[in-house]
Amino acid sequence: MRFGFQISIQGGFKKVVPRALELGCKTIQIFSRNPRSWQAKPLDEEDCQLFKKNINQSGISPVFVHTPYLINLASGVRNIFIKSVSAICEDLKRTEKLGAKFLILHVGKAINTSRREAMIQIANALDECFKRVQNNVILLLENTAGQGHEIGFSFDEIGEIINLVQNKDRIGVCLDTAHAYAAGYDLKNKLDEVLKEFDRLIGLQKLVLLHLNDSRVPLGSRLDRHWHIGQGEIGFDGFKRLVNHELLKNLPGIMETPRKSVEDDKLNMQTVLSLVEY
Repeated sequence: MRFGFQISIQGGFKKVVPRALELGCKTIQIFSRNPRSWQAKPLDEEDCQLFKKNINQSGISPVFVHTPYLINLASGVRNIFIKSVSAICEDLKRTEKLGAKFLILHVGKAINTSRREAMIQIANALDECFKRVQNNVILLLENTAGQGHEIGFSFDEIGEIINLVQNKDRIGVCLDTAHAYAAGYDLKNKLDEVLKEFDRLIGLQKLVLLHLNDSRVPLGSRLDRHWHIGQGEIGFDGFKRLVNHELLKNLPGIMETPRKSVEDDKLNMQTVLSLVEY
């Protein structure tokens, strides 16, 4: 498994690779813009070229881009929905310009609509985005913890959305371990059973990325609370099984663990590497 972190783009994309290498990253995740704003500054061509050159020289792969947090394709509020579609289209273009192949999307929250209607709306919106932006970027649906009206906390819902999407070749899945555990999937004690259910309802061939996060809250709590590797409810034994599992060990693993300083990331990297047995 190739491990990495969400890397800051503050100061420009040219600073991403040096930060990643300091942490020992073999793969990375970035935002292409401010994740808490609808507005996006145009990408600087020179900065993009330097970023791609640095990535190629570093051997870091794959590169994942994450969409802004404001996006909600499940919203029944028309203005939010329209902005969300436009934002995804913009990020599909930006991801390609940065030389990355994968764009990660939070599935969304059903606001002023039923869950079934929300799933249909999400699938239709994704197909619309793919029609507007016809490139080779693959969009990864990230499972949720199931807080409030979140869609996609169950494999069944994610599988149904993918089933409704026409352009299935451009859809994959990012499995967040903290979210899955909080949603009721016992990755700690029943990993084989969880993966069998994922394969039955979604298909393991769609699993592209793991977000490796421990959970600060108990199994089935439906709360999104990331914690340091091995120090939460999934624990060291749980993560040891995860990173060494035959069906998972060749996937990239991005950690989104709490960060007060660079030392927190270094400790989590050291911890996860110590669990690898292959």
